[in-house]
Amino acid sequence: MILNYIHWNPDPEIVNVFGISIRYYGLLFVGGLILCLYILGWIFKRENIPAENLEKLSLYGIIGILAGARLGHCLFYEPAYYLSHPLEMILPLKFPEGGGVKFTGYQGLASHGGALGLIVALIIYSRKTKHGLLDAIDLIAVVAALGGAFIRLANLMNSEILGMPTAQPWAFVFERVDNVPRHPAQLYEALAYFLIFGVTFSLYLTKRRYLRNGAFFGLALLLIFTARFFIEFLKERQVAFEESMKLDMGQILSIPYVLIGAGFLFCGIRKTAKSLKNK
Repeated sequence: MILNYIHWNPDPEIVNVFGISIRYYGLLFVGGLILCLYILGWIFKRENIPAENLEKLSLYGIIGILAGARLGHCLFYEPAYYLSHPLEMILPLKFPEGGGVKFTGYQGLASHGGALGLIVALIIYSRKTKHGLLDAIDLIAVVAALGGAFIRLANLMNSEILGMPTAQPWAFVFERVDNVPRHPAQLYEALAYFLIFGVTFSLYLTKRRYLRNGAFFGLALLLIFTARFFIEFLKERQVAFEESMKLDMGQILSIPYVLIGAGFLFCGIRKTAKSLKNK
């Protein structure tokens, strides 16, 4: 019966040139960011926001996402190890116990940390450009799920963040890991995020007048982290300490984002409706 499943075994490395590895993960991560920035460029032009603002947003946003995602993984999932190896948090290197240095790349990025890092970056961006913070986070929220979808496709190419075993005919056998048919949880999450992007972009085109003052931001948080919470039920636990927990770390970290998102959505719609009524 195992022959009926989808056997998945791509090499994560596309090519290695003079010791420099080009991998699907990096290509998809960067490609997703570039596509998001391209769409944001169109949105900024439509909103009559200066082009130089997008340049600053790109710089702050990329730094914030990468730093937040990396620190989030280290501190949320493996704090004991990384607090005793702090240089490995910020450098793409490992320092083996026997001595020497090994280049590993950044193995471990957490979306919850990336979201937090982006929010910090947006606060800095808003202060530097005088672009209203709520307006800035609303515009970023339109494309946020699209970036998340590309990251999950990157996880799929790496055969990581595995789903639970299943007998469903669309199960993936991740041959680099084991010979067990599993839910392609990475693909489920990527498809959910593509769908959420379709919703947010469609609402931006048709309901932008009513979704302001943080409402778009709240909607994106609510949809993205609600999807993440429920898809986590189909995933294997990522670290050993989660085995004794009813909810895994991804679900626990998603709950505050869902609540904050609902609050921003409610308050944003209410404030916008009030301002439209007073016009």
